[in-house]
Amino acid sequence: MIDLKKTQKEIYQNKVNKGFNVTNIDEEFCLTYGEVAEAYEAWRKKKDDLGEELADVAIYLLGLSEILGIDLEDEIQKKVYKNSKREYKVIDGVTTRIKEYDEA
Repeated sequence: MIDLKKTQKEIYQNKVNKGFNVTNIDEEFCLTYGEVAEAYEAWRKKKDDLGEELADVAIYLLGLSEILGIDLEDEIQKKVYKNSKREYKVIDGVTTRIKEYDEA
């Protein structure tokens, strides 16, 4: 299993070592968005590099998380749990949340 906390720090250190941006948050969000677009394009055109493009998305998210001081592994675990407690129903063909997560 991958250690996201360790990987997040390695990605950040690689950015520092290679002289990539680690301060301009707007730029990082735009670059992350660009990677999502590349992954979508690879999927849409049935390219062989879809997995690599998805890896790029994850790398940018982990790097951005480290820049912002966010433990993405912890946040993912909390969100997966939160989502598991939500209830949904298909209403007029749209999956709609009908019950929100309750911490109590």
